[in-house]
Amino acid sequence: MFLLIFSLLLASPAAAAADNAAGPKSIFLLAGQSNMSGRGGVINDTWDGVVPSQCRPDPMILRLNAALAWEEAREALHRDIDAEKTCGVGPGMPFAHLARRRDPGIGVIGLVPCAIGGTNISEWRRGGRLYGQLMARAQAAVLGGGGLIRAVLWYQGESDTTSHEDARLYKRRLERLFTDIRSDLLSPVLPVIQVALASGSGPYVDVIRKAQLELELPNLRCVDAKGLDLEPDGLHLSTRAQVRLGHMLADAFLGITAPLPVQSSGAHRRCNNFFLDLFLRWIR
Repeated sequence: MFLLIFSLLLASPAAAAADNAAGPKSIFLLAGQSNMSGRGGVINDTWDGVVPSQCRPDPMILRLNAALAWEEAREALHRDIDAEKTCGVGPGMPFAHLARRRDPGIGVIGLVPCAIGGTNISEWRRGGRLYGQLMARAQAAVLGGGGLIRAVLWYQGESDTTSHEDARLYKRRLERLFTDIRSDLLSPVLPVIQVALASGSGPYVDVIRKAQLELELPNLRCVDAKGLDLEPDGLHLSTRAQVRLGHMLADAFLGITAPLPVQSSGAHRRCNNFFLDLFLRWIR
């Protein structure tokens, strides 16, 4: 009987997730603001708790929590990262499910939530708190069992629609951010999948969208969220829209055919030293 119970425990999803956490993963960084963090199903600061089948937990899909530990991913994915806001369904889980279904060789997926609601592009600049947190979490993800950062998923810009100056400078700031991320991760052709806005907080939505849609960098893809369903607030994507967006992000990622970046052991050591110094400065 004891052996039977022990075998069942080993076969449980929790045990499988714990085992997967110790091994290499395909790692994806999720960054930006509230529509990446996820507000699907959130109305009047309350999440309805509805989790579609495309967002169900799976032992092969993990997330890095706020304590920098891997655990089985489940909605709301950003609940302890974007902790000052009510989080709901976002695009991360449907992205991971479709990516695994279309490419079983991708193995264990490790999602690294980093998005913070209400932030503008200047708050994500290199040297700032959010950028430091993104880099520190990226480092923790790689060191926690190993793996390769496969892409950055980025959805941001709603907050930059309120200022003409921010909108005017958005394209330049966005290009700088993506270049800095690739440089600091020692991965110059790291795929970046960004989302063109579906909505905004101010009058310059079209200016931001134009910047997003026209930005050209190697291995950069842009998916367009315009026309997806919004919650009653007119700003945040609904649960159904988040599922659709996750699938769009997966299609865009899987459509990038460039070879994955190869990093030498020397590069890994330099990267580790950089991240360790950055993390120590960030937590002080």
